[in-house]
Amino acid sequence: TMLAYKKTYGSFSVDDMQKAKDFYANIIGLEVADRNGVAELMLGGDNHVMIYPKPNHVPATYTVLNFSVDDVEKAVDELITKGVRFEQYEGDIKTDAKGICRNDWGVMAWFKDPAGNILSVVKSMK
Repeated sequence: TMLAYKKTYGSFSVDDMQKAKDFYANIIGLEVADRNGVAELMLGGDNHVMIYPKPNHVPATYTVLNFSVDDVEKAVDELITKGVRFEQYEGDIKTDAKGICRNDWGVMAWFKDPAGNILSVVKSMK
């Protein structure tokens, strides 16, 4: 293959690095590694996502990061106690009062980081 790479990772921008690092470390519980002005969210194993500052940041209108969990309801309850507000949607992804969607795709709930990026907790598909 022409593209010889050792590993892949995603990235997305935030408008306030300190708020983002605090959120991902203290609310989500990830190890956050500082890398000269950008940060790596350590996702387990050798996986990570890079976040970087962007002064004119505009959050994506889609989910940038999904957290696979065994129990979505338990994860939602835990995040709510930490001050996370879950999104409410209608239509194909209609959510219940807690913000949990149950449909043919599975069980999931969406929330935003301090920069407005959309994240989700989703039932793991073992």
